[in-house]
Amino acid sequence: MKLMRAKQFLFTFILIGALGFTSCKSQSNATSAAKDLTSSKLKWSEKMALTLMMRHPKAFQIDDRTTAKWDYVHGLVASSIEELYKKTKDEKYYEYVKGYADALIDENGKIATYEMDKYNIDMVVAANILFDIYDRTKENKYLVAMQTIRKQLDNQPRTASGGFWHKQIYPNQMWLDGLYMGQPFYAQYTTKFENGKKLDDVAKQFELLEKNDKDPKTGLLYHAWDESRKMPWADKVTGKSPNFWSRALGWYAMALVDVLDNFPKEHPKQKELVGYLNELAVALEKVQDKKTGLWYQVTDMAGREGNYLEASGSSMFAYALAKGVNKGYLPAKFKKVANFAFDGLTTKLIRVDADGGITLTQCCQVAGLGGNPYRDGSYEYYVNEKKKDNDPKATGPFILAAIELNR
Repeated sequence: MKLMRAKQFLFTFILIGALGFTSCKSQSNATSAAKDLTSSKLKWSEKMALTLMMRHPKAFQIDDRTTAKWDYVHGLVASSIEELYKKTKDEKYYEYVKGYADALIDENGKIATYEMDKYNIDMVVAANILFDIYDRTKENKYLVAMQTIRKQLDNQPRTASGGFWHKQIYPNQMWLDGLYMGQPFYAQYTTKFENGKKLDDVAKQFELLEKNDKDPKTGLLYHAWDESRKMPWADKVTGKSPNFWSRALGWYAMALVDVLDNFPKEHPKQKELVGYLNELAVALEKVQDKKTGLWYQVTDMAGREGNYLEASGSSMFAYALAKGVNKGYLPAKFKKVANFAFDGLTTKLIRVDADGGITLTQCCQVAGLGGNPYRDGSYEYYVNEKKKDNDPKATGPFILAAIELNR
């Protein structure tokens, strides 16, 4: 009995010590980030990353969370900081990203809070960070987690024409958001582990939206498309949603440049995807604000009452255009378009705070279609959704844009 009590005491002591160590380490990360922010030589990418690390010592705390959750916003920011690690080789960035994976993935590869049976394509994107972590550690749990996410795509419900539903609760609907959430992971996984056998299926997701969701007049794509035409927000003839939303277009633009990382030049669909990117770049330049370089929340309605210059879409466009030029997919002139946008972000929407960190303002917090309460996709709906400073859907792309532009 005494031996059992002694063992229990020892276990409790070790557990408390471990928790204390983790807490101290997180505090140390925050202190280190705050100290690093004082450097006058920092690029914008590091300024934003260090700000987030100072205010959210553990990556799962991003978006003001108190408990760890497998979620696309954390995946987006973690991916951007992973890219920063590749650029700087500073281990604190790698450890921050790995900390998010380890907060959610157990030794058997099970992902806490992840529910496959919801078939929510948003939940795929966080797995993007696992490729590099697995390559470096060779720990099987990361591979198992990726295999789990890959299995979701095998079973994800599809439209009759073969497009992934956005979620189980949104039948027959493809949203632009979903292309970024699912396709970069799908392309990288099938290239790395399946000899690229599903790249045609990746391309098909873009083909369906280009065919069914694009406006021939402006070259822009609507937020979503309902193949069944049953949703009240869907046009009864085309199935398209009513308006262009910059963040949705930003997700789509980022999806294109990121999936192309895994399409060899000789692949028959590669030129097609590059073509889509070029058409979108031309369309975006036409609606870029000529004074600030930014884009409006409702993309094509500059000057209409209530519309505003929005940070997340503008950051996403700056990233996609800059990377498109850097990779040779887009003409060099689009680097100027991206730099103009980044100038607007840093001079019009960035605030320097008392703690030495920076805050990106004018970020739409969230917008969607359907659901309860019902979202009708009207102009009034988009411009009246809440804003949130340093929303992760803006800070992640801001970091990525800064890296591509070397700003």
